[in-house]
Amino acid sequence: MSDHSDSAARPAGPPAPDAPQPAAPGTYSAREMMAVAAGRLIKDGDVLFAGTGVAMLAAAVAKRVHAPRAIVFFETGGIDPTLTELPLAVADPRVMDGTAMNSGLIESFSIVAHRKLHTIAFLGAAQIDRYGNLNSTCIGDYRAPKVRFSGSGGACDAGSLASAFIVFMQHGRRKFVETLDYLTTPGWLAGGDSRRRAGYARGGPLAVVTDLGVLEFAPDTHEMYLHQHYAGVGPEQIAENTGFELDISRATEAAPPTEHELRIIRHDVDPQRLILG
Repeated sequence: MSDHSDSAARPAGPPAPDAPQPAAPGTYSAREMMAVAAGRLIKDGDVLFAGTGVAMLAAAVAKRVHAPRAIVFFETGGIDPTLTELPLAVADPRVMDGTAMNSGLIESFSIVAHRKLHTIAFLGAAQIDRYGNLNSTCIGDYRAPKVRFSGSGGACDAGSLASAFIVFMQHGRRKFVETLDYLTTPGWLAGGDSRRRAGYARGGPLAVVTDLGVLEFAPDTHEMYLHQHYAGVGPEQIAENTGFELDISRATEAAPPTEHELRIIRHDVDPQRLILG
């Protein structure tokens, strides 16, 4: 028997000393897992239209760990800031700290829609349906709502014009609904090619990152399915917390954050725990 065959039969040894080490269960929060899961979706060269909160953490993780040549910019016009301190809102002056360029609203949305850039918008919402359409306007009838939210802001523009968008949500039946109370931001509309037929030349939701897992969209029907569930969360639990029928048949368990990713989040990105809490 050849030396190659002998070595192939041996049990695998311990990982290399410089290999990323997964964090132990229970040593990280759902918010940290969401930031890491979203950051892993970003590729070098992506241009990230970032909001605040978990989206800010995700953008910073992507930039510092997975896609160092990604560019982060904000609705208020700060382009490629250092993010040495996390802004608390898009109007926080820290979005302009160390930027490559300071611009304004018109310029930022021109960047979102730029055909030669791969732009990804980070969005949130109060409701989402199976095709990734978003409601951030109201709960109940528009003219007499039970709850009125702040509305679209730039979400409709970003969801309509970007190359793709990623949604951050808390997972629950009142948020993942069969029918939106109001359509604020278009996703895949009615599925299939309905978004393109409606006149949207590009874009659509890429993924939904929640406190339970990561959901993506089937390439043909554009219907949401469970892509990954987090450690300690079963696919059935996620299905039970979704207000429409959800395909969980292809779900795999997401790799936990590595110690390196957590160190970046806790010590470099948000040492003051402004977002981590």
